[in-house]
Amino acid sequence: MTKYTRFTQHASLIIAGKWMEKEGIWKILEETVKIKQKVRQYQPQEKLKSLTVNIMAGGEGVADINNRLRPDEALQTAFGLKKCAEQSTISEMLNATKEKNIDEMRDAIKIIYQKHGQGYRHNYQRELQLRDIDLSAILAGEQADGASKGYFSGKENRRGRQLGRVVASLYDEIVCERLYPGTIQLERNLPELVEMAEKVLDLKEDRRMHTVIRMDAGGGTDANINFLLQQRYLVITKIKNWQRTKKLVKTVQSWQPIPQLAKHEAGWVGQPHEYEGPTRQLAIRWPNENKEGEWRYCVIVFNLTDPQLYQVARLSLPKVYSDLDLITTLVTAYDLRGGGAETSFRNSKQGLGVTKRNKKSFFAQEMLILLAQLAYNVTNWIKQMMVEHCPKFASFGMLRMIRDAFQISGKIQFDESGRLLLISLNAAHSLSHAFLSFYRSLTPSNDLHVILGKI
Repeated sequence: MTKYTRFTQHASLIIAGKWMEKEGIWKILEETVKIKQKVRQYQPQEKLKSLTVNIMAGGEGVADINNRLRPDEALQTAFGLKKCAEQSTISEMLNATKEKNIDEMRDAIKIIYQKHGQGYRHNYQRELQLRDIDLSAILAGEQADGASKGYFSGKENRRGRQLGRVVASLYDEIVCERLYPGTIQLERNLPELVEMAEKVLDLKEDRRMHTVIRMDAGGGTDANINFLLQQRYLVITKIKNWQRTKKLVKTVQSWQPIPQLAKHEAGWVGQPHEYEGPTRQLAIRWPNENKEGEWRYCVIVFNLTDPQLYQVARLSLPKVYSDLDLITTLVTAYDLRGGGAETSFRNSKQGLGVTKRNKKSFFAQEMLILLAQLAYNVTNWIKQMMVEHCPKFASFGMLRMIRDAFQISGKIQFDESGRLLLISLNAAHSLSHAFLSFYRSLTPSNDLHVILGKI
């Protein structure tokens, strides 16, 4: 039997790929997503796999495939790719993507998430499920489908699209996401995102009653708050209507300084606005830097009990607590929103380069977004498993997983049929032992051996 040896910068990623193969992730994509395109050499499913591997290997733009994946024969072979298509060929496949294919891709991701997602297996009786919902800008050229002038923080006179996302914040998992035109704001698409997440998580009323929806003021319209209350969700949000906010703060009887926010004061609204369900409303004010002697205001609306609020704030419920304790707990619970959707978007942009892959076709762009979602969740699941073998992985964000964990160099050995025989990880890398231990925990094949070696 002839054996071939090749060097790769991504030997550790190959081990992650063996887990994906073992769990049937590629098979689910192949069976579910059917992009119609004239096939000359590469099947559309092979191109989708190439794109996903390129993302997890640290590739940014689609064109980066030519410089990262195509030259790495070891990585291609290890992922079952006889060869890797050239980036222009892959772009043609993306341009052939239709709305039906986007629905198929969502179905595939749903199947994968329900099999592996911790958010799907959440114990609602033991702990509240926490979901953060938000939008983030994806800048695009003027010719891009759906690109329009909208609100893009710090980017005046630019065009782009909006990416709506629902995050299972306790687990740092993307439950679902959808691409929107640039003019869309959260107030318009919130119900759709909530309903998409319900289908992925199989949320019946008994589960919705133990699910917290947290969002910023962009989603805090009367219609959205009432919609969530009617669906029996727990809610934490800010009121979007500034005129109502101004009216509500006038009913505050007393203001108290907020210890964790300098120059901020809070007070309970004396005459709360009536929604479809009972709520409590807390007004917050702080000095207007542009107009001396004036205040800026916001009002937080929520319907959680005190114990539930402490749980969302990740604090132990004391036997005795004051009104100020409750106020600071609410502010903490709301501010932790930054660790949910906002952190998730930052991880996608910095770690997975989600803003670096831009296509004119709206559906092509959405397919890239969904592939990045798959890469995000798979990387997170592998990270959680790696913690058992090396505790330092608990502190890794998406960037460190892609840049450090998945870029351990090594050698692979395979036979003439492309069957993988040996992975030799660079023993000098501090994380190599963890990946070796991880592979051994997977009930590995007798045909493939993983060792530590010198490179």
